Amino acid sequence: MKKKFLSVVIPVFNEQETILKILKKINLVEIQKEVIIINDGSVDKTDTIIKQHTYLYDHYISYSQNKGKGFACRLGISKASGEVIIIQDADLEYNPKNYHTLVNKYLNNKNIKAVYGSRVAKGGRNIKPTGIRPYLSKFANYFLTKFSNILNQQNLSDAHTCYKMVERGLMQDLRLEQNGFAVCPEITAKLSKKGIEIHEVPIDYFGRSYSEGKKIRSIHVLEAIYVLLKYNFPYRGYKSWLRG
Repeated sequence: MKKKFLSVVIPVFNEQETILKILKKINLVEIQKEVIIINDGSVDKTDTIIKQHTYLYDHYISYSQNKGKGFACRLGISKASGEVIIIQDADLEYNPKNYHTLVNKYLNNKNIKAVYGSRVAKGGRNIKPTGIRPYLSKFANYFLTKFSNILNQQNLSDAHTCYKMVERGLMQDLRLEQNGFAVCPEITAKLSKKGIEIHEVPIDYFGRSYSEGKKIRSIHVLEAIYVLLKYNFPYRGYKSWLRG
């Protein structure tokens, strides 16, 4: 069997409306890849839908209790065997067609080990839901990215994007710890501590509303700040500060 180049790790929790659609989109991307799905305790029909379409993925891990995106990502990363790993949310906010853009950036320079897909860089399509929330989210992402850049000495425009493509050996060597959404800033901080320069490419982004299943909340901003501090200035007091 020909070795797969890209390992696509998909953590999923209660995405019965989108899981089949995103798997079909991934399947259409013409890259040698393996698809690894981690069902993070879904209580809707997600598990049933996945099991009915086994031809769309290579590995499936499922457990009954929701443990968080970071926990699910760690399981998928440990299972990966491709040259590079990318995280893919199970909704439709990110466009798998953009894999080519990230992969081309990686292949065009042998010194590149990590490529992020930026939702704000010029060149990608960006469609937001209506209302004030998208503007608040944009401000929060801007602030967290600036904060991350200062601490991690990077020059990113979108540090908290889902599309983080990293060499498999490097990603597995990060020894990730965070169970929730804070795994995102953890990856950036730990790559930076290893002296890895993170490169970016523009990607498409189709934001969804809470009514459509959006799971990120305001508390996750505080968690991101805590994690950025934790891995840059290790001090146990930050955890008690976060909890108030």
